[in-house]
Amino acid sequence: MEKPLDTALVWFRRDLRTADHAALHHALKAARRVWCVFVYDRDILDPLPRADRRVAFIHASIAELDQQLADLAAARGTSGVRLIVRHGSAAQEVPQLAAALGVQAVYTNHDDEPAALARDAMVRDGLASAGIAMHTSKDHVVFERSELLTGTGKPYGVFTPYKNSWLKKLEPFFVKAYPIERHAASLAPVPAAHATALPSLEALGFRPVDLQALNIPTGSSGAQRLVADFMARIGAYEDTRNFPAVKGPSYLSVHLRFGTVSVRELAALAWQHIQEAPPAQRAGAQVWLSELVWRDFYHQILHHHPRVVGACFKPEFDRIVWEQGEHADALFKAWCEGRTGYPLVDAAMAQINQTGYMHNRLRMVVASFLVKDLGLDWRRGEAYFALHLNDFDLAANNGGWQWAASTGCDAQPWFRIFNPVRQSETFDPAGKFIRRYLPQLAALPDAALHAPWAARPIDLASAGIVVGRDYPLPVVQHDEARLRTLERYKVVKGSGVAAGEAAD
Repeated sequence: MEKPLDTALVWFRRDLRTADHAALHHALKAARRVWCVFVYDRDILDPLPRADRRVAFIHASIAELDQQLADLAAARGTSGVRLIVRHGSAAQEVPQLAAALGVQAVYTNHDDEPAALARDAMVRDGLASAGIAMHTSKDHVVFERSELLTGTGKPYGVFTPYKNSWLKKLEPFFVKAYPIERHAASLAPVPAAHATALPSLEALGFRPVDLQALNIPTGSSGAQRLVADFMARIGAYEDTRNFPAVKGPSYLSVHLRFGTVSVRELAALAWQHIQEAPPAQRAGAQVWLSELVWRDFYHQILHHHPRVVGACFKPEFDRIVWEQGEHADALFKAWCEGRTGYPLVDAAMAQINQTGYMHNRLRMVVASFLVKDLGLDWRRGEAYFALHLNDFDLAANNGGWQWAASTGCDAQPWFRIFNPVRQSETFDPAGKFIRRYLPQLAALPDAALHAPWAARPIDLASAGIVVGRDYPLPVVQHDEARLRTLERYKVVKGSGVAAGEAAD
């Protein structure tokens, strides 16, 4: 039996909660005194825009985490427990703080992004030089790394067999919550030398963002409100999830990204619903659980194939010749700014630009449009999403873009190309979403809203719209762009395709 530690430090990263927290649980069990730290890592933050919604989300969630730690300790009669916060390079700040506190070990949760692994290696080396151990735990996914392998011991590259293996392996043990309260007496008051007030956003070099106006609840409390709201309507998820004007999604993605909610808790809730709900009400939970499986799938792809950061999962597609030059740059700018002339695409881009959120169906639509209508490199869109999405997660973002570009694992077939007008007519038939984000088109009748350039002159005149003045003409013609894309991919694939297989 291992000898109990005297002191330990828990390093919070993308796990901003106290409930069901693997590293915190292990530290509290192992050590007599435990301190907690969060580092506003300048290596990550300095390149970001000064009014970054994600930093504002983290900042609000850190304040709640600080209070949660204080409340846990106060319930056991201990005062002075706070979250230690540093602003600097985590690779330097964590070893320095651990040494200053004289801890014997640092506990933290896994982060398999390549930059995070490089950072953690530096932290581990810095701790080792001071004789301090570093212990890491799985916390961000249900199954990680090599927990699920094929019968030949290789990582999965196709989703469906991975999902089948995931569901077969799932049992209560893997979604059981880590108990925190019973060990909370180990939380120790912060020494006076390290007890500083939480920094303001301004002190971190960022401007405030009104997250409330954007309807973005923060912290664990915000996550739990969303969980309760979604579980009351999860039965309808399969029917509502594809319609951007309908309250269908869980809206929990940003909370999963920053760990203000436990993925184990969410998987357990979905699984329980599947087991206990009447058969007619299970489909929504089954589909939503599949979304959590997709998340795990992309994380294990990133772990086993880190080359996907910057390269195609299927190497042959690295030979695709994308549009380049000034015209390509102008097309990309029009896509970014929502000026493509395709209302659903433009409304979706307005949504991400204004709120940092984009509906999942629309992520597929705009990605397909960038790659297969405009002929632009998927990496340009991936980078734009990385900068603007509140829930940006490298594994999921990369996986989603490579799926849309047909370059990834289990990808959209290369000859299947979303028709943006048909997508609009199918998933926003009454134009509620389009009208919300493109008010200049609001007066058009529903039938004319999806392709204004083809609207009847009388409808345009009645709405006071001149296409090309009040709303742009299409930057490309979809049918022509589709043929160019098929030729572009045929060069790589070396095969033909039936014309009827290409539209969606």
